[in-house]
Amino acid sequence: MKIVHLIPGSGGTFYCQNCMRDNELIRTLKGLGNDVLMVPLYLPLSVETGGVLGDTPVFYGAVNIYLKEKFPIYRHAPMWMEKLLDSEFMLKIAAKRSESTRASGLEDLTISMLEGENGRQATELDHLIKYFKKEIKPDVVHLSNALLLGMAGKIKNELGVPVVCSLQDENEWIDPMREEYRDLVWDKMAEKAKDVDAFIAASQFYSKKSQQKLHIPTDKIYVIYGGIDLSIYEQAPLTFHPPVIGYLCRMSEYFGLGIIVDAFIKLKQDPKYTDLKLSLMGGYTGDDKPFLKKMIKKLNAEGILSEVKIYEHFDITYRLEFLKSLSLLSVPVLAGEAFGAYQVEALASGVPIVQPNLGGFPEFIEATGGGILYEPNDFENLAQALALMLDNPDLIRKKGLRGRQVVMERFSMQNMAKNILDVYKKVVN
Repeated sequence: MKIVHLIPGSGGTFYCQNCMRDNELIRTLKGLGNDVLMVPLYLPLSVETGGVLGDTPVFYGAVNIYLKEKFPIYRHAPMWMEKLLDSEFMLKIAAKRSESTRASGLEDLTISMLEGENGRQATELDHLIKYFKKEIKPDVVHLSNALLLGMAGKIKNELGVPVVCSLQDENEWIDPMREEYRDLVWDKMAEKAKDVDAFIAASQFYSKKSQQKLHIPTDKIYVIYGGIDLSIYEQAPLTFHPPVIGYLCRMSEYFGLGIIVDAFIKLKQDPKYTDLKLSLMGGYTGDDKPFLKKMIKKLNAEGILSEVKIYEHFDITYRLEFLKSLSLLSVPVLAGEAFGAYQVEALASGVPIVQPNLGGFPEFIEATGGGILYEPNDFENLAQALALMLDNPDLIRKKGLRGRQVVMERFSMQNMAKNILDVYKKVVN
């Protein structure tokens, strides 16, 4: 089968779950004998696309679409200028700027993108479809998230192929927008959702939320849990000498960095946890940097900054070593998440998780038995939950072992790819 995947890039500056999921999915689909074209949008993809991306250019380059949105005269810019601003050099510079990964301030651009061929980036969509016709002539096109729905209608009409769309945490882009825009974006996505043949939700929780927000018929949405390449994950030793709490996600206030720092400070005030350590990994954007500095200053004021390790890199080699060093992992996302790839990575390493009772977290913990929940957005509740586990190493080992067994059985990328292929075959036929 010939498949095109459209994937927004993050520029590789932080732990982008969707980028890594899509990269590994494409690698696996190719291994199953399919012809797959991976097409990056906006910014370069994450650091883990080696051998998968090839020489496919970035479409909808972040600099070009921003200029076309803000300056009408630029919509008639010559092709040589567009190519210059879409160069890898220019896009890497853009990726380091906070504006490129921040929803606030890009509300009008988001709506224009959802307008598709009627939006101010219509020429970009024309370039993209022309490239498809030249390079692959696909059987199916897969959109990485619902914020790309504006492309679906013209892709279907021009190529005569079905369109599939993944659903996972679109709210993380929409929630920070100015209030008057949030409903407009959801409504525009709901309008464009009619052009899609099938949706793939990351959890039952997010399937229900998406059906409500986007008015998707139940027979057009499939729940397929995320998977990873399990062959590279080894059992963590869980020695507790010393005990280490880990955080693996973009280091930002939105994803609960402040909650876990405050919980760590609370635990360190108890002499029982004198040797407790905290390890942080996941990168950050320019917008996150002031908050991270604030947390570092706070830890320093408490005299425990030396007990915290902040990892500069987060590619797979570093993540595997990081996970093997942990006793527990917690990512206390303030609004919850649809799934959370870090949960699968932790349990694949036999490291149990402590997560807020929000979003898809309860569903995943019930399915795996690999952790516990706490009442969300309160650092004292998280500290109590962490203490419950830290005081019972046998419970940590039991939940880590149980979680690893279930993940190895159910959450492989092979399973995910085969389930998605089944959806492709249904819509193609």
